[in-house]
Amino acid sequence: MPSFHHGDVEIAYLDEGEGDPIILVHGFASSKNVNWVYPTWVSELRKNGRRVIALDNRGHGESAKLYEPEQYSIPTMAGDVLALMDHLAIPQADIMGYSLGSRMTAILARENSDRVRSAILGGIGIGLIEGGGPGEAVALALEAPELEDVTDPVGRTFRAFADQTRSDRRALAACLRGSRRLMTRDEAAGIRVPVLIAVGSKDEIAGSASALGPIIPGSEVLDIPNRDHMRAVGDKVYKTGVLDFLSRRK
Repeated sequence: MPSFHHGDVEIAYLDEGEGDPIILVHGFASSKNVNWVYPTWVSELRKNGRRVIALDNRGHGESAKLYEPEQYSIPTMAGDVLALMDHLAIPQADIMGYSLGSRMTAILARENSDRVRSAILGGIGIGLIEGGGPGEAVALALEAPELEDVTDPVGRTFRAFADQTRSDRRALAACLRGSRRLMTRDEAAGIRVPVLIAVGSKDEIAGSASALGPIIPGSEVLDIPNRDHMRAVGDKVYKTGVLDFLSRRK
């Protein structure tokens, strides 16, 4: 798997296919494989004539593991995406995030609109502004000696997921504590690139997509029926909606 260095931090990535580039930014406690390869996003996008780039966020997957919360601020992590684009000499791309990856994508769309052709915010709704995602209980769950020691239900879900993916739980706890920055309503209203907001109808972590939609000018909302935060990722409605959105971004 190829990698590059952004400063002292090694970032692993994949780069497959030919055509207009799209960059995929995975969610918290996930990886490029878990979020994008296994649910067939990479293969579907390639079939539709796309060059697909996906990175492992710092602290995740095959990228460097860091243990200080300040190393995981949202602007810092978004900077890894820009550094990858520079490394691959990509001046502009569509960017799709999921959950934490969408927080990063929103910052890029707001602060680096010249680099973002369009932004797809998967797995994040009004939570982008109001919060409500995994908090300190999840960080403590990640640091617990065993899954059986975790009583918080959301903490158990994320801890089980981290165990399943064999993640570095200490790095994830630092990431969670360092990446809590919310976007203000005015910042979200300042996004000027085309935006698609895609959230499962049963997602209690992301917050309402329809509540975020009116705040981001011209954004489109895609409801993914009967899917929660974890199960929306590979949904057919999600994929079809994204491909339709991209097809209109000539």
